[in-house]
Amino acid sequence: MSEIRSHIIINAAADEVWRIVGDAPNIADWMPSMNESVGDADQRTVTLASGSKLVEDIVTNDSARRRLQYRVVGGDLPVTGHLGTVDVLPITDRQTIVVYSTELGPSELAAAFDEAISGGLANLKKVVES
Repeated sequence: MSEIRSHIIINAAADEVWRIVGDAPNIADWMPSMNESVGDADQRTVTLASGSKLVEDIVTNDSARRRLQYRVVGGDLPVTGHLGTVDVLPITDRQTIVVYSTELGPSELAAAFDEAISGGLANLKKVVES
């Protein structure tokens, strides 16, 4: 199993960033590697730019701690183990760090997931700060 971690500092209040990140079914609104995402508070299905689909269970969506966790449980990619965690942490009243950590198996998928996550965080910053 591989571990991936990316982070970004966003010039906005943590609650403002959390409103977007905590809206789990709509991750495709800020994650450019995804063409579509649909679901509810318990499960979502994302369609990647490649056309592949991933089914993800929402494990934690904690507004008080601003933490979202999800697990890939099905889909077209050969994921054998997965837990994604997104933490939205205030630095100041107008600055936030978002830390996106992923445990992933098999390790061969790590580079693609890492690229998608880094690109997603960069786009999240653009979405929030615009």
